[in-house]
Amino acid sequence: MNTLSSLWAETSDGQLGLWMSALSGVAAALAVALALTVYFRLSYRSWRDVVRHGLALFAAIALFAFVGYDMRHAALAFLGVNPSKPAVEFEIRMPRETLTTAATDPQIELHTDRNQTLALVDGVSDLSDGRAVLRGAVALNYRTTDRMLVMNLPGKGTFEFRLRLPAEPHRSEQFGPWHLADRIASPVTGGVAQQDAYSIRYRVL
Repeated sequence: MNTLSSLWAETSDGQLGLWMSALSGVAAALAVALALTVYFRLSYRSWRDVVRHGLALFAAIALFAFVGYDMRHAALAFLGVNPSKPAVEFEIRMPRETLTTAATDPQIELHTDRNQTLALVDGVSDLSDGRAVLRGAVALNYRTTDRMLVMNLPGKGTFEFRLRLPAEPHRSEQFGPWHLADRIASPVTGGVAQQDAYSIRYRVL
């Protein structure tokens, strides 16, 4: 319930920011159009008028560029995308029955020493060897090397994967190597240090 409330609040804030940016853009456009109309209807055409008109045109172009930039960022924020911050795309490999017998959908979070962020699950693909790959992504909101991806499968346990990334990671086109789970807390077998059946690989977007 708290998660739904927070998601609704974030969506409302994003909608408000988008509408405010749109309204500010319309107001700026009207103000610039009015100012240019007054300028270009003047009867005097001295060199000072030309300079003033050129400066007014430059200011209008700059203002429109700023409004467009602001609206773009507001729209991306509304969609949950922040182009100024990196994100991690990950793939978690595990036995197929682990996912098919889970009571509900898996919940994956990124835990750091500064915050916790809910990851987006993109889908599941079956492999020919009886395993499955769960795909997802999560934003990196803070500079830190303390990053742990925690997957909770109801009835199966909690699986922790440490992200071996620097505080300011560089974007990469290819996935890195597979890493085993750093910790597994299962209600059946208890805590296990590592297990070959569960591994992760990731790349920075």
